Amino acid sequence: MRQYSTSSPPPARDASVPAHSDWQTLGTLLPYLWTYKWRVLLALGFLVGAKLTNIGVPLLLKQLVDRMTIGPNNPQALLVLPLSLLVAYGALRLGTTVFTELREFVFAKVTQRAVRTIALQVFRHLHSLSLRFHLNRQTGGMTRDIERGTRGVSTLVSYALFSILPTLIEIGLVMVYLVLHYEIWFTVITGGALVLYIIFTITVTEWRTHFRRTMNDLDSRANSKAIDSLLNYETVKYFSNEDFEARRYDEGLQRYETAAIKSQSSLSLLNSGQSAIIAIAVTLILWRATQGVINGTMTLGDLVLVNAFMIQLYIPLNFLGVIYREIKQSLADMERLFSLLEQNKEIADTASAKPLVTDGAAVRFSNINFSYESKRQILFGVDFEIAAGTTTAVVGHSGSGKSTLSRLLYRFYDVDAGSITIDGQDLRNVTQASLRQAIGIVPQDTVLFNDTIEYNIAYGKPGSSKEEIVAAAKAAYVHDFIESLPDGYATTVGERGLKLSGGEKQRVAIARTLLKNPAVLIFDEATSALDSKSEQAIQEQLSEIAQNRTTLVIAHRLSTIVDAHQILVLEHGRIIERGTHTQLLVSGGAYAQMWARQQAKDDDEDEGASESSPSLQLA
Repeated sequence: MRQYSTSSPPPARDASVPAHSDWQTLGTLLPYLWTYKWRVLLALGFLVGAKLTNIGVPLLLKQLVDRMTIGPNNPQALLVLPLSLLVAYGALRLGTTVFTELREFVFAKVTQRAVRTIALQVFRHLHSLSLRFHLNRQTGGMTRDIERGTRGVSTLVSYALFSILPTLIEIGLVMVYLVLHYEIWFTVITGGALVLYIIFTITVTEWRTHFRRTMNDLDSRANSKAIDSLLNYETVKYFSNEDFEARRYDEGLQRYETAAIKSQSSLSLLNSGQSAIIAIAVTLILWRATQGVINGTMTLGDLVLVNAFMIQLYIPLNFLGVIYREIKQSLADMERLFSLLEQNKEIADTASAKPLVTDGAAVRFSNINFSYESKRQILFGVDFEIAAGTTTAVVGHSGSGKSTLSRLLYRFYDVDAGSITIDGQDLRNVTQASLRQAIGIVPQDTVLFNDTIEYNIAYGKPGSSKEEIVAAAKAAYVHDFIESLPDGYATTVGERGLKLSGGEKQRVAIARTLLKNPAVLIFDEATSALDSKSEQAIQEQLSEIAQNRTTLVIAHRLSTIVDAHQILVLEHGRIIERGTHTQLLVSGGAYAQMWARQQAKDDDEDEGASESSPSLQLA
């Protein structure tokens, strides 16, 4: 039987992940299987039963052939053969199938539950990893790692438990029988061929491993590029770079093609060598058996028995190359999957972490220093307080560290120095789940799930009733728009919400946050994607929902924060001014200059709109 190279290649190794031996990987898997130890033991019992009945088939076949020497007129020919050997032969054939199917039936739950448990554990762990990890990851490559890893569990169990182990048991039984009943040459030829076959297969397969690894690396790279390109579909279209993306993708495919050809060529060498070893061994065995029949030391039944043994042995053995390669590949896939579980969480709850308890939700940033990378510090000694139920706005040029404040408040990162507290509770001493449950955010860049509008709004509070979802949509001034759509709330928004405009996505995000009803609100340029009319309407609504809530507003348009209780001006990660809108204008500092520039810009836009209106009327 040929070995085909159509199975997916193992994943490329990440240099940042420590390598494990195959035995370590198996050790990681065993606890998942041993959860159902009685099923495992029962399945092994059925496995042994299937092999015993399978070995019994050639033995009965030998007896049947030997009994054929009885003359045609002998009454035993009518009694002994049909009533004993033929019935037993059929029963053993059936028994082999029954035991095999019982083994599969009993063990199916073990395998599938292990796959489910591991996949869910990896999924949960990935969500627990820091934002830094997810900003650095490649989505396409990681999803392939998970897919291949979970499939590798099934493959490994199937081949190791249901192919390798049964074959070893059968080889042992056959060798024992040959030693006890025939000359030593049968054992020598059979054993020698098995050893030579195994050594040749393992040696060549190990030699081929680097071809497989190269294929895997190129496959993951090409897949990551393809997914990245498709996720940025609009950008590709903006710059008419379809051909450029196709060439970039094809470069990876070409390299993969070259590696695949080398892998297939080495596979052909492996197949040829295996076939030659098996052919020589079977020929030698039949030669010795034929000589035995001629010499009278063996019967025709013995010849049939030995031939049947060799067929039963070498048919599964002929798959050894495939099995060994698949097992090695599955172990590599599983190693990459388990390595995801070993990724450091970076931001983890301490053993003594307690749920956050809010009573007004006063937020305090105390002398915060922070940097994403050691060579570039973002915040320098940032110190301020948002009193319970008040609104604090943060303004500043791009890159001044405004959005970093919201990330730190969500504890996506831990501060390098200083502390952040809510009602006196250090964020590092409370559970992340309770912290994030108490905070709601409307981000500048809203990304929606590829699902319905109703699902995306309800995501703020899973399990909400339709009435609650509609109420949130009305509060965000998006209900009328949704109702105007043919499918209403059942409208699918597309990948990342691309079927909606920027303003529509933003209003859905506002509705989602309103439904969550958090104690602390963060508006990160929440109305930046809206037109002036919509912005004014939603800004009034945001002001209403911000009442009696602790609110952090990260703003670009200063007109949206004039009513804030406190305004902070950030520059290069430092607070250079603070106060109310009126106080900052009176001081005549950086905020007053920013206000003047924006007012002048708005006046120019108004004049431009006024000058263009006559021509529009004439048109």
